[in-house]
Amino acid sequence: MESFFKLDVEQREQTGNAAARSLRRSGKIPVNYYYKGESNQNMSIDKKVLHQAIQSGQHVFEMELDGNTIYVTVKEAQYHPVTEEIIHLDLLRVRRDVKMKFSIPLNLTGDAVGAVEGGIVSQAATSIELECFPTDVPDSIDVDITNLELNGTITAIDISLPDDTVLVSAEDTTIAICAPPKAEIEPEVEEEDEFEEGEEPAEGEESADAKEGTDGDKGSEKDEKAKDDSSEGDSKEE
Repeated sequence: MESFFKLDVEQREQTGNAAARSLRRSGKIPVNYYYKGESNQNMSIDKKVLHQAIQSGQHVFEMELDGNTIYVTVKEAQYHPVTEEIIHLDLLRVRRDVKMKFSIPLNLTGDAVGAVEGGIVSQAATSIELECFPTDVPDSIDVDITNLELNGTITAIDISLPDDTVLVSAEDTTIAICAPPKAEIEPEVEEEDEFEEGEEPAEGEESADAKEGTDGDKGSEKDEKAKDDSSEGDSKEE
């Protein structure tokens, strides 16, 4: 028979915000117990015991109530907005012969063939909803991605589930994908109109220096001609 982590809880008489704060200061967490057809009960649990229960990875826990051994699951947990510690817990009694819905974590295992080809594997869903007996709740489910090809997808229907387990999540829920790597875009290099040393410009083209030299020569010729004209004018006046 499978063993379950045992929760040691105590009955609490006082309720309300002030009583809850006082309880937390003493290292305990307020608990509400629910079961259809029975009155709700106010309890408390040691913070360290609750932490150990969570670390066990189990979804169903054993508990003593009125001298009887019962089994419960966490219905809801309230967390502190800053420290994220559990500040209140709701426990729901379960029957071992009645199936219930549970959220089960998923683990990707194996090396995808698409990754060998350069693809990038990413996990789209970290858990799925299953329906099973409280005594058969798996701690987690391994998803084999060995045959995941490039541009391929694994959905919930592809997962191998334990016996007596029914998939509740949508069958087309994406679990993992293998996408091709993003293509790297090479920066464009602008071509400059420069000539290598010893290279002559094409026909009809002049280099900047050559053009400046030509313009300079033309300017000098104009200045010399102006001087000659001025000298001739002076000679005539004399």
